[in-house]
Amino acid sequence: MNFLNDNMREELAKHFAKILQVMDKHEVDTLLVASNANIYYCSMRFFRGYVLLSKGKAPVWFVIRPTNVKPENDIIRIRKPEDIPAWMENNGYPSPSVFGLEKDDLTYSEICRLKKLFPDASLGDASKILREARMTKTDWELNEMRKDGIHHCAAYKRFTGVYREDMTDVEFQIELERILRIEGALGYSRTSGNLMEINLGSVINGDNADNPTPYDFSMGGAGVHPSLPVGANGTIMKPGTSVMVDMSGAFNGYQTDMTRVWRIGEVSGTAYKAHECSRHILRRLEEIGKPGVSCAELYEVAIQIAREEGLEDYFMGHRQKAPFIGHGVGIQLNEMPVLTPRSRDILQEGMTLAIEPKFVIPGVGAVGVENTYVVRSNGLENLTPYPEEMADLFR
Repeated sequence: MNFLNDNMREELAKHFAKILQVMDKHEVDTLLVASNANIYYCSMRFFRGYVLLSKGKAPVWFVIRPTNVKPENDIIRIRKPEDIPAWMENNGYPSPSVFGLEKDDLTYSEICRLKKLFPDASLGDASKILREARMTKTDWELNEMRKDGIHHCAAYKRFTGVYREDMTDVEFQIELERILRIEGALGYSRTSGNLMEINLGSVINGDNADNPTPYDFSMGGAGVHPSLPVGANGTIMKPGTSVMVDMSGAFNGYQTDMTRVWRIGEVSGTAYKAHECSRHILRRLEEIGKPGVSCAELYEVAIQIAREEGLEDYFMGHRQKAPFIGHGVGIQLNEMPVLTPRSRDILQEGMTLAIEPKFVIPGVGAVGVENTYVVRSNGLENLTPYPEEMADLFR
């Protein structure tokens, strides 16, 4: 099994340079990466094991499974993490002073076990370091997301042909999932944190949009079972309602996030107005979303536009409101930064953001648009350029 080729190593060197820079900032000298998403970021594949980053030393991949990985100078087969300290000592790697572990991504028992590898070291937070390093993307990562966006748009183009009269939202979503898989979607939505669970995305029709969910999503929905209370709930899709589609864009290890809204027949004037307001917000944020602008400013501009249009009561929810209008996206669906009024994050070139100014109109449903963007020197570049009009699902 060829674990890393020269092109992969060249790309990973850029990832490691960013991580080491943030490690310096947080005064952490050694990092041991163990979570799925961060293993992928540090390896461009997933394996069971660990990635060691030590200041002044080359990165090392410690692999437990799969067993067909061929050992090399920096790819080491181990049976358990307790093998790592002896290897480090035998190969001139210093014992850590501040040892970083992923406090937000590993279980308490995992952290306790790994902390015992270096009992004299103080414990740093690798989750915070890796989130910060992953906020900006390399050219290779942006190209992967751009390819993802092409597939995402291609799948959405085929969604309108599957609707049948008196279909339920669940039946409709199943057909969309089939299209996504045929287009090449990997069949998952990798999320961060225990307050984020979802299948291949969300289809929300009519007043189901006003059903609050416990998850940190912008829109709600009751779901079909209390074990996953979000999204489609079996509603029969009727004329006069909107259908919000926020489905998976995970085709290659990276993700794009995109929402489009269709209508069944005609909907209320307020719904049309709110949908166009969402597009107006996006056009304005595309102009001002440049390096050096605060995430909080983007939020304030969005809510001010909604307020001026008399739509604030419906903005980012009705019965339950989301406290943000967007979030980072990449390997995980919900990365840093988050566009909230209290955010202290500042836009940097190469950040990738999913921006989703949405509205819930009682009696109609959810409306609004979500695109995935790259922060550029002249504004936001759209990676999901699919038509944004609220088209009729019958057509």
